[in-house]
Order: sequence, then C-alpha cells, then structure tokens
Amino acid sequence: MNRVLMTLEGEKKLRKKLKYLKEIKRPSIISAIAKAREFGDLKENSEYHAAKEEQTICEKKIKEIEKKLFYAHIIDISKNKNKKKIIFGSLITLINLDNKKKFIYRIVGDDEANIKKQLISINSPLTKKLLGKKKKETISLKTLKGNIKYKILNIE
Repeated sequence: MNRVLMTLEGEKKLRKKLKYLKEIKRPSIISAIAKAREFGDLKENSEYHAAKEEQTICEKKIKEIEKKLFYAHIIDISKNKNKKKIIFGSLITLINLDNKKKFIYRIVGDDEANIKKQLISINSPLTKKLLGKKKKETISLKTLKGNIKYKILNIE
C-alpha cells in the first residue's frame, strides 16, 4: 500500500474514530451477541445474525483505519509556507470562467475530503489538474457536461 497523505487534523479524527470503534462500538456489539445467544437456537436467531454482521463490519473498519494510520504520511499544513504553487494543504481560490462562480477549496487527504466544508481530496480529478500550478494559471477539467475552465485566483 502506498503512503496515505493526511493532515494533522485528519489523523486526529481517524484516531478518535478508531478509539470509538475499539472502546465503545466493539464492546457494545459483543454485549449484543451475548444477549442474542440467550434467545436460544442460533440458526433462526435474527438478533444474533444481525449482531454478528455488525461485528464483521466493525472489525473491517478497525483494520482499515489501522492500516491507513500505519501508512500515514502526516503533513502539518500550518507549516506550509509555499504560496507560489499548489501543493497538498493549499487553500485555493478558483473561478469558473464560464459562469464566473468562485470556489475556495483546501486540498486534503481522502478521508478528510468533504465538499460541503470546501475540502477536496488530493486524489480528485480537479486536484490532479491543479497540483503544481501557480496563481493566474488556467486549467481545463473534462466532466460529463463538457470541459470546464478554471482560473486560479489565489493560493494560501
């Protein structure tokens, strides 16, 4: 597995989620399984099967998060002084040259991406076009609706 880029905040959120899964969710599921066993025959015990399914999902999430944290390359974006070109952690202002709408995005890791919070993944098609670009450059992004042209107004 390749290294997983994430911000300090992203790492903290993943560790918090992992702690919740291990210390709260897992014991809750174990308790639900024990309680469901008390109902008798496990072959037709829907509560038992539902709890076991939930346990499988929880354990997969735990392993997935542990693997991401193991391969994590954590970047402290507060130390990013590069404002000349777009890199991981950059806060960028773009304008859609067709409709003149402005957008502000921060480039973050996959697990942190949330378009509603203006956080886009390092692996998104838009980011791939933007990486390494400088202020006032334009890019063209091929979408289902055709090519969209953006101009970079600012990099922070």
